[in-house]
Amino acid sequence: MSDTLHTERLTATPEGIRRAAELLKAGKLVAFGTETVYGLGAIASSDTAVAKIFAAKGRPRFNPLISHLPDAESAFAQASLSGRMEDIAHALAERFWPGPLTMVLPRSPNSTVSDLAAAGLSTLALRVPRGKTALALLREVGAPVAAPSANVSGTVSPSDAFHVLRSLDGRIDAVLDSGPCSIGVESTVLDLTREVPVLLRPGGVTLEELTALCGPIRHPDDFSEIAPASPGRLASHYAPSLPVRLDATSIAPDEAQLAFGTPLPGAGLTWNLSESGNLEEAAARLFAGLRFLDAEGTRRGLKTIAAQPIPRHGLGLAIRDRLRRAAEPRTHAATLT
Repeated sequence: MSDTLHTERLTATPEGIRRAAELLKAGKLVAFGTETVYGLGAIASSDTAVAKIFAAKGRPRFNPLISHLPDAESAFAQASLSGRMEDIAHALAERFWPGPLTMVLPRSPNSTVSDLAAAGLSTLALRVPRGKTALALLREVGAPVAAPSANVSGTVSPSDAFHVLRSLDGRIDAVLDSGPCSIGVESTVLDLTREVPVLLRPGGVTLEELTALCGPIRHPDDFSEIAPASPGRLASHYAPSLPVRLDATSIAPDEAQLAFGTPLPGAGLTWNLSESGNLEEAAARLFAGLRFLDAEGTRRGLKTIAAQPIPRHGLGLAIRDRLRRAAEPRTHAATLT
């Protein structure tokens, strides 16, 4: 984010919560407290708003973001559930929601969560946090709120509003201060998209508590061959059917061009991430562009998606990382999404 923002300090009053909700619905960034850590919230349905999260955090990769909702009904409306997975998900929600458990579930075709928040995956990470202020804010917003920890990437996660301001003052629009977090470590992340659930991240709900409710669970101590479809764990996230060629400085007529800035001449099809060379705009348009070029390029009989060079700074690093993953050879791991 290039411009310094005035970061509003909001208190956990009805007026402060309403103001925070107004900012979120307007596409702004608002940090808010949960029982685990403070999250950096953006409306999850907007690629543009979500791109601001990555810019503010200096996040090096477009990892999937956890979408927060006020109740299990609205969370499950974003997912496609069936069979045993549905039974387990509802049992977990009854026991641990609101609370420090994130479930990774198949993404519904009707989901309002943006491609950028989901990192182009066919799964979603969903959570109903505990805490009166957080739930009041989510009810006021009335839509999923994407929220990773409210800190610059690579630094310690914040457990109070002071920590947030020390890291992000001037980079976000507001912080809603609800006091110290009661747990202070991130939520447990459990992937329910496989025959046997997979623990992707330990956190506020223990493995023993989960196992007691849903039976055997795989976790990092007992597997190495699976690359879980959750934050940062797949070599290839959204992989187009057309091969992706990186750092293209020339374009053939049988190629679809993913342009940045001034397009190269001669492409069979072009999608420009940002004509002005704005990395935040490029991030917001990345997944839509890949999907368009893949579908339309395939329809036109084009052979490749050629991506122009992206700068190696700021959000450019995250865009380059996602393009590199899209260009990875198709492996078994990529089919696990």
